[in-house]
Amino acid sequence: MKDFINNISKAELHLHIEGSFEPELMFSIAKRNGISLKYKSVDDLKKEYSFNNLQEFLDIYYEGAGVLINEQDFYDLTWAYLEKAHEQNIVHTEIFFDPQTHTERGIEFSTVINGIQKALDDGKEKLGISSEIIMCFLRHLDESDAIKTLEQALPYKDQIIAVGLDSSEVGHPPEKFERVFDMAIKEGFLTVAHAGEEGPTEYIRNSMKLLKVARIDHGIRAIEDDELMKQLAATQMPLTVCPLSNLKLRAVKKMEDLPIKTFLEKNIMATVNSDDPAFFGGYINENYQAATNALNLTKEDIAQLAENSFRASFLDSEIKQMHIAAVKEYYEKNK
Repeated sequence: MKDFINNISKAELHLHIEGSFEPELMFSIAKRNGISLKYKSVDDLKKEYSFNNLQEFLDIYYEGAGVLINEQDFYDLTWAYLEKAHEQNIVHTEIFFDPQTHTERGIEFSTVINGIQKALDDGKEKLGISSEIIMCFLRHLDESDAIKTLEQALPYKDQIIAVGLDSSEVGHPPEKFERVFDMAIKEGFLTVAHAGEEGPTEYIRNSMKLLKVARIDHGIRAIEDDELMKQLAATQMPLTVCPLSNLKLRAVKKMEDLPIKTFLEKNIMATVNSDDPAFFGGYINENYQAATNALNLTKEDIAQLAENSFRASFLDSEIKQMHIAAVKEYYEKNK
C-alpha cells in the first residue's frame, strides 16, 4: 500500500508555503539574513512542535516566517517544497501564501510573489509540476486590512488564481469578509476558504453562500450535520482535508475520528493534503498513509482521493481528464 500511495500521481490543493518551512532551512536563511531566532537549535525548535490548538501553532509559524526577507528567501522556500512534491509524485499544486504575514513586517508584496513565482516557473520547467497561487487573507485581522491586500494584489492578477481565508478560525466567521470576497470575485478571482476545522458547520455553509467558494479547506466538521453532508454531495463541493494537521492541532482526538472514509461513502469530494507539513510531521504521502492506516482505506479509496484531487483543482478540463485517466490506468494495473 505504501508503494501504491507513493507512486500514484496526485494534486495538492491545501498547502501553505510558509508552513513548508523546514527548521534546517529556517536556520540557514536566518543566518544569511543576520536574524536571531529565539530557538538555539533545530532540535530546540522541533521540541516546540507539540500543539494544543491552532493558535499555539500559529505563534511558531509567524516566528519562522519572520526570517523571510528577500526574494531569494521566498524562492528557496518554494523550491524546497517543490523538490519534496516531486519526490512524492505531486504533478500539480495550488499553494497558499499569506502576504499580510510579510507586508506587515515591511516586506514588499512584489518581493514575496516574485520569489514564489520564479520557483514555480522553475518547478514547471525542471520538475514537470504545474501550479497555481492562491492568496489568503488572515482572518484574525480586520476586513480593511484584507481590502488593502487585495488592492496590492491587483497588479499580479495574472499570477494569482484565487483568494482564500486562513489563520485563526474561531471568532472570525466568513461574513466578516463577505465584502472583500465580493470585490475579489468582481476582479476575476476564484474563492476558497478555511471552514469547519475548529469552527462550526455554519462557517462551512456561510463560506459557500456568502463567499461563493469553489472549495472548502478542511471541512471536517461537516460530519456533524446531515443536511450539510447531503448538500456537499449534491453540489460536489470539494473538501481539502489535512489528516496530520487535524490530529496535531487536535481538531480530532485520534486519526480514526477523521471522516474521510465517510465522505467517500457519501459521494463527497474529499481530497488529502498536507497543510503545513514542516510542522505537522509529514507531506502528502505521509498524510495518505496515516489516513489509510487509521481508516483502513483501500486502493480504490486512494485512487478516488487522487482522482478527486484533480477534479477539485483549478486545472483546465482537458488537463484534468488527462491526469484522471492516468490515475485510473495506474489503479487498474496495480489494484
